[in-house]
Amino acid sequence: MMFHKKTITQVVRLALMGGAAASALAMPFASAVTEEEHDVDPVERISVTGTRIMRANNVTTSPILAISAAEIKATGITRIEDYLNEMPQIVAAQNSTVANGSDGTATVDLRGLGDNRTLVLVNGRRLPAGSVGGSSAADLNNIPTNMIERVEILTGGSSATYGADAVAGVVNFILKRDFEGFEFDYQYSFYQHDNNDNYMQNLITSAGYEVETGNVTDGDTDNFSMRLGANSADGNGNVTMYALYRKVDAVLNGNRDYSGCALGGTYSAKECAGSATSPSGTFTSDFETYYTVSGNEFVEGLSLYNYGPLNYYQRPDENKLLGATGFYEINEHAEVYAEVSMMDDRTVAQIAPSGDFFATSTINCDNSMMTTAQQSLFCTDPGTATTADMYIGRRNVEGGPRQDDIRHTTYRGVLGVRGNINDEWSYDAFANYGTVSYVETYYNDMSNTRIARALDVVSVDGVDTCQSAVDGYDTDCVPWDIFTEGGVTQAAIDYLVLPLYSRGDNETIQLSSYVYGDMTDAGWTLPTASTGLAIVGGLEYRSESVDYSPDANYQSGDGAGQGGPSTALSGSYHVMDYYVEANLPILEDKFLAEELVFEGAYRFSDYSTDNQTNTYKLGLNWKLNDQVRVRASLQHAVRSPNLDELYSANGLVLFNWTSDPCSTSSPQYSEAQCASTGVTSAQYGSVPESPAGQYNQYAGGNTALDPESSNTVAIGLILTPEFLENFSISFDYFDISIDDAIDEVAPADIVELCAVESNAEMCSYIHRNTTTGDLWVGSTSTSGYVTSTYINTGNLSTKGVDTDINYLYETGMGDVRFNLLGTYLDSYTIQNITGGTKIECAGEWDRSTCEAVRPKWRHVMSTTWATPWDVNLTGRWRYIGEADERENADNDPMNYDAVNYIDLSGSWQATEYLNFQLGVNNVFDKTPQVMTDGPAGESNGNTWGGLYDVLGRYIYIGGTVVF
Repeated sequence: MMFHKKTITQVVRLALMGGAAASALAMPFASAVTEEEHDVDPVERISVTGTRIMRANNVTTSPILAISAAEIKATGITRIEDYLNEMPQIVAAQNSTVANGSDGTATVDLRGLGDNRTLVLVNGRRLPAGSVGGSSAADLNNIPTNMIERVEILTGGSSATYGADAVAGVVNFILKRDFEGFEFDYQYSFYQHDNNDNYMQNLITSAGYEVETGNVTDGDTDNFSMRLGANSADGNGNVTMYALYRKVDAVLNGNRDYSGCALGGTYSAKECAGSATSPSGTFTSDFETYYTVSGNEFVEGLSLYNYGPLNYYQRPDENKLLGATGFYEINEHAEVYAEVSMMDDRTVAQIAPSGDFFATSTINCDNSMMTTAQQSLFCTDPGTATTADMYIGRRNVEGGPRQDDIRHTTYRGVLGVRGNINDEWSYDAFANYGTVSYVETYYNDMSNTRIARALDVVSVDGVDTCQSAVDGYDTDCVPWDIFTEGGVTQAAIDYLVLPLYSRGDNETIQLSSYVYGDMTDAGWTLPTASTGLAIVGGLEYRSESVDYSPDANYQSGDGAGQGGPSTALSGSYHVMDYYVEANLPILEDKFLAEELVFEGAYRFSDYSTDNQTNTYKLGLNWKLNDQVRVRASLQHAVRSPNLDELYSANGLVLFNWTSDPCSTSSPQYSEAQCASTGVTSAQYGSVPESPAGQYNQYAGGNTALDPESSNTVAIGLILTPEFLENFSISFDYFDISIDDAIDEVAPADIVELCAVESNAEMCSYIHRNTTTGDLWVGSTSTSGYVTSTYINTGNLSTKGVDTDINYLYETGMGDVRFNLLGTYLDSYTIQNITGGTKIECAGEWDRSTCEAVRPKWRHVMSTTWATPWDVNLTGRWRYIGEADERENADNDPMNYDAVNYIDLSGSWQATEYLNFQLGVNNVFDKTPQVMTDGPAGESNGNTWGGLYDVLGRYIYIGGTVVF
């Protein structure tokens, strides 16, 4: 039986509209209040991202990129962060390709200034912090993609309008309004790749590892979405409910030949590096001579473990999202609106098995698991109860890979009312509440405490027995026989492996109200203009709180594969804001000044942390004529430290470093330079180098932090020449500079500042292991480490030019639309300390300071042909420019070449109610260029996910039914 739209509407009305006036759900902010223009026909006044001033055809002084739902749909991308990461203004942050270092969220990072400096809004209102005990960035898993009308991306410094966190800019998701009927959408997608990289295959097989070959299809994704909506009988309101479900299958690094091993070496001499924490074990007393196990004996040599293949290239994920939006206009003075949503996302990050990561430093010389020959290599008196130095790296391959099971559940609600006060004034007041519940279970890690006990073994009546069992304080202890091939038992694994648990919640409350006035009729008009002053004044209260509770094993640092303890976090703050915005036409309908408008904004913020901040915006919008518009603005933004930066407890974590320049028998630094970092003369030339490229950092929060401040200069030129109909081009220059940036000084830079620049303060942060002089062995308070907590560092700045070109070509065979979005990155500089050296990262990358690849030029060019046969065809050309390695610029650098991707898609409106879509992204199955020793977290599988297409062709097919 076929239902017509009218029938569906009636059914939906009956189901949804009871009590709508009392409990109406949300309306997009951009639709705000409708008023009549003076002396013209009624038109809708609109507000765009970056201002609460409402005008007809509003154009702001700040550059805004607007992305339509149709543009997103045409790519077949179901994770909104994947689409945003293709935009040239955005650097990939937390996304589905992050394994080691994932917090389970999806975030957006404008200009690469950090996802905590990008403010994410829904209909002009904040999303809560996405996770607990880490970044304050919003989780894009909360965005209902089937409800998106458009996405507006505003560059730089919108704190005067929206408050803190908008230092880099704003991403505002505008949701659809007034949906009526029923819509169901399903899309199936997967990746396909031909593993034919002969170089990598030969490299991996020559190292003795297995490698994937031939064609592979994987990473399947099922994406369902539904909308159900109806207008009220009197036409004054609407309620829309939505639901989305997404299930993503995992892809392993080992499923691709170019990620079949973790690469080390240099650009021209790559090698499968691996880890010294190996299945056969690495045993040493001095980090100069190494032994491994063969049979039941030690043999000299270093056996490396290929830890890469078990890492997830794409994390498995299950996402459920339910919500409703609506409004009801009681009269012209009061429209009630609200939003409610619930999101539940569960994902698993998988990395290589745990083990004894050289945390063990001694062995008892009467250890019954060792042969006399093995004892003799380390002990002066074999067979006695004395101890000897023995550092052990042994991978628990028998226990399986480590898995971090992460679940976020978010609840969000908005309730507001708005309307006209009189002909000049209107108002808007709302409450916005969000809370995130975090549940984490970490599987297959080992206990450092139990490892030590399981290796302290003696013979009792000929039976290997833990000394702790003999002494009676751990009778459950089972010996871990890693001195004989095949000696590890399941009982030992069960004893050694422990799950780790953490739980947490955060809460955000936003109470906001403002009034908007158009002073034209009141006479607040300059003699040179016909439109008067528009002004907004408002106040806002916001509170943030977090409670993160890791279990005792996390807090003690007993997890062998954690790199240090995870400490509890509990804290809160609140802020009261007072703000004003003004829009004043200076010239109208004059020669070379069809419109010249001044924009200004100011916000005063009073924090409960004893910080008070002032932010402002000054701008000019000059429309010379219908063909030329110039815009310019200066914005001063301030970001107060977030809860993690303030209150996270201090403890050991791992950081990436190519090598300690004071390590090995041939140190890079001189003896005097290394002495400044704490290396003794006896240690110089024998400090061990970390085989995994990971070192210890003592990190955490700092309650003495001051707010950071930034200045953003934006200058734009928009051309719409009459001689070329339906064509426009814009150039927008941006210059963002952040002073007193809240960050951690990269530990590698601390060592360099100490050794090379003789900075005494930096030297005081370096704490070398008193025995070996290293900065990586072990994960306890006696280990070597570099202190790098959050502080107000020096300067972080970036500048460049955005380009947006649009052209619509009308033909007798349908319209063809062209669009090119491009960004030229002129500079991205990091200054670790005030007055220190500025490090240039534009067009470069490295493992410690610049980290992420930042090409100087990126663009996305799209062409869509709307054919006369109800078929739309779209082609996209994505270009990512080259990037050089900064660290080894003069020594065989690992430089990235430019890369081009081609995407093709088509949609067919088969009937009034049915639409089909088919597409392929990365049509030519472009293999990512691989690198050596990439930093964990930012990179995975020898390349950079989120920036490059790392899994091959992306193929999708779907259909939409609408009644």
